[in-house]
Amino acid sequence: MTVKQLSLPELADACAELGITQVGLWREPVQSYGVEATAKLVRDAGLTVTTLCRGGFFTALDADERAAALADNRRAIDEAATLGTDTLVLVSGGLPAGSKDLHGARERIADALAELGPYAERHGVRLAIEPLHPMYASDRCVVSTLTQALDLAERFPAHQVGVTVDTYHLWWDDNAPAQIARAGATGRIHTFQLADWTTPLPEGVLTGRGQIGDGAIDMREWQGYVEAAGYTGAIEVELFNDTLWARDGREVLAETARRFVENTD
Repeated sequence: MTVKQLSLPELADACAELGITQVGLWREPVQSYGVEATAKLVRDAGLTVTTLCRGGFFTALDADERAAALADNRRAIDEAATLGTDTLVLVSGGLPAGSKDLHGARERIADALAELGPYAERHGVRLAIEPLHPMYASDRCVVSTLTQALDLAERFPAHQVGVTVDTYHLWWDDNAPAQIARAGATGRIHTFQLADWTTPLPEGVLTGRGQIGDGAIDMREWQGYVEAAGYTGAIEVELFNDTLWARDGREVLAETARRFVENTD
């Protein structure tokens, strides 16, 4: 999504040119190109798929909507397995229209995980709950802190449910470093993502993620937290940014790779 202006074949070519060997994919372009076709494309390009994003949106009150969400998440698990990644990132969902019950919404997430965890395990896929910044709690994700994400994840085996650590969403939380250590102690850090925090945020706030090095977050500090917790997996960069999307995608990818090297160890 950092370079969503590139088609999947263009992305594969650009990764090859830059020596990038791992890529995190989103479901929408994968579905448009075809899941099996995408799997072949990345294999032929020598790319490893680190994660698939996203599943989730578990908080609906209506029984039919909940059933549809579970069915869609099973499809997402199937897609992840076909692509060869062991991690499906979850954005859990916001408050249903008219509801103010955060606790009830979080319990419905737990109910969904209880159904999906064993299904994911059978397909060799782990579910990674991603806490989002509190500004998204009402409409996108009632899980706002790593503490809340781990409280949910720890109801299930670590090989079924863990967490995503994303600097953009967690950098403000003084409790996050201790929670990263907590996650690492039980093998629940399933992926680690980088994006910077820059202000002012754009209208709608979804596309406010800053290029690495442009904002307030010390990427090396956060890398140190996850590595001290025992994480040895891929480090992803995930930028939602209209200015970046309006530029040449290959240029943005090269810039992002360069910023990654400059701002991590």
